[in-house]
Amino acid sequence: MPTRKRKPATATLFDDIDAIDPRAPLAARMRARSLDEFVGQEDLVGEGRPLRRAIEADALPSCVLWGPPGSGKTTLARIVARMTNAYFATVSAVSSGVADLRAAVADAQTRRRDQGQRTILFIDEIHRFNKAQQDAILPYVEDGTVTLIGATTENPSFEVIGPLLSRSRVFTLKPLAPGHVRKLLVRALADAERGLGKVEVEVEADALDALADLSGGDARAALNNLELSVRDAELSREGVSVATVEAVADRRIPYDKGGDAHYDTISAFIKSVRGSDPDAAVYWLARMIEAGEDPLFIVRRMVILASEDIGLADPNALSVVVAAQQAVHFIGLPEGFLPMTEAALYLALAPKSNTAMTTYQAAMSDVRDKGALPVPLHMRNAVTGLMRSLGYGAGYEYAHDHDDNVAAEQTHLPDELVGRNYYEPGSTGAEPEIASGKRAANERREAGLKAPPKRTSSDSGHSGGRPSRPEPPSPRAAQGE
Repeated sequence: MPTRKRKPATATLFDDIDAIDPRAPLAARMRARSLDEFVGQEDLVGEGRPLRRAIEADALPSCVLWGPPGSGKTTLARIVARMTNAYFATVSAVSSGVADLRAAVADAQTRRRDQGQRTILFIDEIHRFNKAQQDAILPYVEDGTVTLIGATTENPSFEVIGPLLSRSRVFTLKPLAPGHVRKLLVRALADAERGLGKVEVEVEADALDALADLSGGDARAALNNLELSVRDAELSREGVSVATVEAVADRRIPYDKGGDAHYDTISAFIKSVRGSDPDAAVYWLARMIEAGEDPLFIVRRMVILASEDIGLADPNALSVVVAAQQAVHFIGLPEGFLPMTEAALYLALAPKSNTAMTTYQAAMSDVRDKGALPVPLHMRNAVTGLMRSLGYGAGYEYAHDHDDNVAAEQTHLPDELVGRNYYEPGSTGAEPEIASGKRAANERREAGLKAPPKRTSSDSGHSGGRPSRPEPPSPRAAQGE
């Protein structure tokens, strides 16, 4: 479908949209001007896709364009601005506030009433608007005064208010593939009007591949790195080689310590360790470290993982990770990657058990469902005469009075929960052996047997089955015993 240019009255966001500023960065000069020029995002704007059909039919609904930097969000907005018959207005959330939104809405209402013209309102970096600012535009999106196009690098589920999301479509843009980026670089080198076609500098094919690989899927970064490489080659009177690119290019590792990359990457790391994949674990660890993630954040997650996913299958895992945490805190980066890598490898290779998690969850469920059940009398400390007269401590069996140091017939749970088995031992690593004591005790309880005592309370000098000791200074001092 041929591109339709907007009416002159609609030029607001991209004034003189066809003008080329030779002083602008290469990425700005080389923006796609039509859907046919747009590279990547075929799932959204490929032939026959819903978003492309909506743009070509000038029937774009309110939407949020979500994707990483350099994936084409603003370029798509510019294409819509070229093709729509609606008035295209803009507000940048970086530098605007509620007053700007209200002014844009007032203009849209006037235009709709007097000229019958629709208004498309483009809000760049919409995630930078707070809830109150987003609320200000909500009624006018709902009643059709404006059609919203929001652009954001952050997850709209967290950064855009629910009512606004429910009235909009979310289109997700992905990082560009290296092949897409390379296509843009080749186009820029061939374009004599907007690009570098008039520059007499040889660019090696391997250098283009390096630029595409280093871009991290960010077309803007790749084009600007190409421009820097070409300008450097002009000064040195040499061609653009891989060495040139590596010397001037910004190596892109897309990462935001407060955004999705932060959570997605640590999730990939944890799942790789849990899945006993040491190679993947170290890869994701390196991704985080090289992107500037806080190393103490990483080792804190490893400490949790050592208990949650390994636990008694290898009790040493927790010690290894705590030692790594102390080492990283002590030496910092860059050398801190060594104890972190050692710990990550140990965790990935260790046998796995999640019984610490499942056992606690089972006990927690009874705590929440049944409330504060009373402590059985024989489990209470009888530190005063009144307590003893009420039966506190009566019948308590001191575990060490038995040959195997287990009071097999004694119950320790509240009466309502007697017989509960929260801990189900795992079958890997050291856990079966560690858990053998629990199994043996359970078998004795089930058989109704009691191990013969090796001495009586009177023989041992214990009172109520507890070791004798000096009287505490006050009753309350012994309550936590």
